[in-house]
Amino acid sequence: MYKLLIRPILFWFDPEKVHYFTFSLIRFLSKIPGISFLFKTIYAVDDKRLETEVFGLKFKNPVGLAAGFDKDALLYKELTNFGFGFIEIGTLTPKPQNGNPKKRLFRLKQDGAIINRMGFNNKGVESAIERLKLNDGILIGGNIGKNKLTPNENAVDDYIICFEALYDYVDYFVVNVSSPNTPNLRELQEKEPLTKLLQTLQTKNEHRLGNNNKVKPILLKIAPDLTNEQLLDIIDIIDTTKIAGVIATNTTISREGLQSENKNEMGGLSGKPLTNRSTEVIRFLSEKSNKSFPIIGVGGIHSAQDAIEKLEAGASLIQLYTGFIYEGPALVKEINKKILKTFHS
Repeated sequence: MYKLLIRPILFWFDPEKVHYFTFSLIRFLSKIPGISFLFKTIYAVDDKRLETEVFGLKFKNPVGLAAGFDKDALLYKELTNFGFGFIEIGTLTPKPQNGNPKKRLFRLKQDGAIINRMGFNNKGVESAIERLKLNDGILIGGNIGKNKLTPNENAVDDYIICFEALYDYVDYFVVNVSSPNTPNLRELQEKEPLTKLLQTLQTKNEHRLGNNNKVKPILLKIAPDLTNEQLLDIIDIIDTTKIAGVIATNTTISREGLQSENKNEMGGLSGKPLTNRSTEVIRFLSEKSNKSFPIIGVGGIHSAQDAIEKLEAGASLIQLYTGFIYEGPALVKEINKKILKTFHS
């Protein structure tokens, strides 16, 4: 129904406007008695065999919603009704910011892809916390970044602010230094500044442990455009800093093989063109590290088979974004059923 009827209508309109319209519609429908239960009945797969424990957290199932969809924690409760095992909010920054000028979101229909140059638009970390205080058991990841106007030499301060503010309200953290839409942000992926940033956050984490709090897993979200040498550096950095794991991968700046008219728009590319590369990165990190840390696989998952390939390549969990938009909420159910059939039959 989604792909035959709903998606064609939604795809007639500007993608950013459709995003906010869809949010409003889901929120409205979820307030109608019985609708949330109906969504769960249709889309959720409730099976104990899907439960997955990764970096000390128990996930109801391995299929999550990637950051960028619910930046400001506006709809995380309603979105879990579509069967997700966890929701990642953000990217959040210390101060609110509008992001880049519109138009900044583009569909590439022929390629099953999206280009975005949103630029960390969000209402700021404190705003999100007000809604996260109402969480009643949903597993939440907090994706954090720096404000656009913060110079790289002061970037650590922004990450610390978000880390400290969110600590009591999220289950794990994701350090985003791989978005192509904030000027010079990807420079923080270089070995020296990245090690310093992650070590600083991990020290804060361990200090919390000293105060009888539970250490929160810290993950690093990396770009698919890193070379093998840079990926080996990532493995070394994780070994040095002892962070919990990696999310592979963010959007790409590559435009290889694209057919759609919007292919030359600036920004990060997500969707089907990323399927193979993100799986390659997962496999490389898993094999070269001897599976020494968990990986969340994301990038170009448009079918249940795409998800299985990432899990078989070495991912412990997966996340959807563009595939959720193109294929609809039924994709979550299809993946969870395929996981049961593949690994638990």
